[in-house]
Amino acid sequence: MRQDHLSTTFAALADPTRRAILARLADGETSVTALAAPFQMSLPAVTKHLKVLERAGLITRGRQAQWRPCKLDAQPLREAADWMAHYRQFWEGSLDRLDDYLTHLQTKEHHDDQP
Repeated sequence: MRQDHLSTTFAALADPTRRAILARLADGETSVTALAAPFQMSLPAVTKHLKVLERAGLITRGRQAQWRPCKLDAQPLREAADWMAHYRQFWEGSLDRLDDYLTHLQTKEHHDDQP
């Protein structure tokens, strides 16, 4: 995966409105008007958010007569999750080693306190 594509995905996910839009699309395809309904912003402002999500490959938009459906494309999310999984393994390993070390110190302290 190209790094710039990953950066585009994370940049799109950085905004809470765009994350809310993706959450709504996780329930299924819907229209731009329906997506815009819960937000306190104009339809053109919502459309700008949709364009960012579309450029990042997170959604696809179609046209069926007057209906303009939007659909989630989760592949970029999978790629981002895969990238983060590497670092999750690193941190879990680091925390496991810290836990082992603290357990060792507690055991040593307990033995040192024994007469």
